[in-house]
Amino acid sequence: MFLLGAVTLCCALVAGTFALLEPVFGRAPERQVAASRPVDVAPPAPVRVVGAPFAPNVNPRER
Repeated sequence: MFLLGAVTLCCALVAGTFALLEPVFGRAPERQVAASRPVDVAPPAPVRVVGAPFAPNVNPRER
């Protein structure tokens, strides 16, 4: 219980510090992850399934 309280207090202290310092440093610019144009993706190739299809065991007593 002591450890949980200590971690919570430390996390709250760090979050509060960042919240107070945000007006000083300003918001970080958002990075663009992908190109601005859409990417054409080919449809996936068909996959061959070997074996019996999966059926979930809804009644554990029956195997």
